[in-house]
Amino acid sequence: MKFTFSFLFVLLSVSSIFAQNNYGLIPMPRNIQATTGHFVLSKDTGIKIPFNNQEVSNIAQTLANQLRNATGLNLRIADNHILPSNKSIVFLLNSVQNQTLGNEGYALSIKKNQIQIRANTSQGLFYGVQTLLQLLPKEIESDVPIKNTVWRVPCLNISDYPRFAWRGLMLDVSRHFFTKNEVKQYIDRMAKYKYNVFHWHLTDDQGWRIEIKSLPLLTQKGAWRVPRTGDWWDRAIPQEGEAATYGGFYGQDDIKEILAYAKERYISVLPEIDVPGHSLAMIAAYPELSSTRKNYPVNGGWKFYEQDDNSLDPSNPKVYEVLDKVFTEVAALFPNEYIHIGGDECSKKFWRQNPDCQALIKKEGLKDEKELQSYFIHKLEKIVESKGKKIIGWDEILEGGLSPNATVMSWREMKGGIEAAKQGHPVIMTPWSKCYLDLYQGDVATEPKTYGLSRLKSAYNWNPVPEGIDPQLILGGQGNLWTESIPNLRHAQYMTWPRAMALAEVYWTANEQKNYDDFVGRVGQHFDRLDLASTNYARSMYEPIVVSVKKNNNGKLTVELDTEVKGLSVYYSTDNTFPDYTFPKYEKPIELPKGNYYLRLLSYQNNKAVGKIVSIKTEDLEKRVKK
Repeated sequence: MKFTFSFLFVLLSVSSIFAQNNYGLIPMPRNIQATTGHFVLSKDTGIKIPFNNQEVSNIAQTLANQLRNATGLNLRIADNHILPSNKSIVFLLNSVQNQTLGNEGYALSIKKNQIQIRANTSQGLFYGVQTLLQLLPKEIESDVPIKNTVWRVPCLNISDYPRFAWRGLMLDVSRHFFTKNEVKQYIDRMAKYKYNVFHWHLTDDQGWRIEIKSLPLLTQKGAWRVPRTGDWWDRAIPQEGEAATYGGFYGQDDIKEILAYAKERYISVLPEIDVPGHSLAMIAAYPELSSTRKNYPVNGGWKFYEQDDNSLDPSNPKVYEVLDKVFTEVAALFPNEYIHIGGDECSKKFWRQNPDCQALIKKEGLKDEKELQSYFIHKLEKIVESKGKKIIGWDEILEGGLSPNATVMSWREMKGGIEAAKQGHPVIMTPWSKCYLDLYQGDVATEPKTYGLSRLKSAYNWNPVPEGIDPQLILGGQGNLWTESIPNLRHAQYMTWPRAMALAEVYWTANEQKNYDDFVGRVGQHFDRLDLASTNYARSMYEPIVVSVKKNNNGKLTVELDTEVKGLSVYYSTDNTFPDYTFPKYEKPIELPKGNYYLRLLSYQNNKAVGKIVSIKTEDLEKRVKK
């Protein structure tokens, strides 16, 4: 009977959320109970905080600053003994821990005369504030005062806590360098959606981005490459005498500043030093660390050639001496208990040609070069652990035998994560088809060139916990933004949002509470907020999907369409003009007339055009014909 009652309560809670959550909250809270009325911010509103608690005081000040920027109101902050209870936003820390809320949960109660945010920790209070800000009118995103707006919040009660402890986004700053302020902007938006890990991909073949004071050449040479534009892997190699002027790096003071900024937003920063492969920037600075010992330039997006050796030599003692210096300084800078050591896509071609590597394989009784990489990872793990840290690596570190204390980040779908979990290792799930934010999110005809496809719906409907695996071993997951084809912050934002909203809900909200149709409605509300915040985003979810292209017996093409969002109307043209609502409406597969040059499509929602016009050449549709 107890089980039946509990199950019924869960169903009622979930259904009430779907019925009542017209508040546009992302990620969706665990439980929402609507009441009547509104709390209205005014010049008399104050913020009450616990006595003598600096962390909570900082949260309150951040809230007051954002409210002042958008509303023009200057809210007074004082401890609980000074401000009256009415018309106040009250922060409370539980004296007795609420086991359900845990370290990151919160309870938000909004009444006509008071807003109360209660949590076990200051981090929980911070997440309660993010929810409160989303309940305010969208104009709260403005950094200048907005006049003639009633700053009201609906009365309700929310009890909320996350599904996973690890909720991350990765930004690759090696392929393209992002300034300190750009990194802060990226972290800012993460915090609004309750992400708590910023994975910072600091080194790769295309640039070394972290100052290591004991190894100055890493940034003097490894942080710079010759400037190039155009398609990645199709760029011209450097010419003799051409200066390496594109790049940059973060000094250790810059890193400390970013770490402090992230900490204020309860985001832990995970540094990644990618070895033994993806190490060309390090090798460009110190050529003796590779098997070939040759001088290479930092890669700028041109194809690797037969002579390019971007892997560290595991048989060379100096490699471990250099890595000891690197990880000594990295460990001293970053408070995170983990350091990510990469371990992915390591070319072993030159290990096979290196007599010293072959001698080491024989000496250690290793089977092959895969086990030689495992040998390297084991030695590196001892270095990292000597600095008081633990390692995380991409799932290739499973090859040849996994280090005993390693955590695996599974990117080649979920197979590596499943294998690691079966061996008892903690896992972070980040399968590329669901979590890679640099992939196409709409039709290839409308998106900047990249590789692969990961639509918003695919990301949202994914479950990070595979069947038959102990959920306790799945720490969580993250979205990864690789930047080969992302040269600036605006495009980084476009590729991140709204797919990172989908992943935020995957990592925070209970799986049984998720509902894609409800989610896309809330995403539409957040687009208005992103506009006010001058943050770029993609509207690809509104654009038509070409499901199939067939060729009839008469030689004409027939195109079948679908949409990610229900309730859209799609209008089309086949006469090389641009469609609107007066054009034919898609109701059945479109047969293209002979001589057609373009098929153009445009979606409407509630009699308003949404997304971009999708223009596809007939010759490109021909290539999509199913054989």
